[in-house]
Amino acid sequence: MSDPVMAADGHAYERCAIERWLATKSTSPMTGGELENTSLFPHHMLRRMIRDWDGARKAACDAGATYEALT
Repeated sequence: MSDPVMAADGHAYERCAIERWLATKSTSPMTGGELENTSLFPHHMLRRMIRDWDGARKAACDAGATYEALT
């Protein structure tokens, strides 16, 4: 996930995926319920957590860590 956003249903989505969904639907992909609105807001905390995780994963891989050690 590179551009996480929060939708009106309270769930986080990849921006391009939820925009494709909302182009033809007005429901939540997670709950199936009607969305109050189709506004999307950047999810800065999740983006930061993903970047931190990815940086740690790359550093561990560079140091020779195994897959099992990363999970």
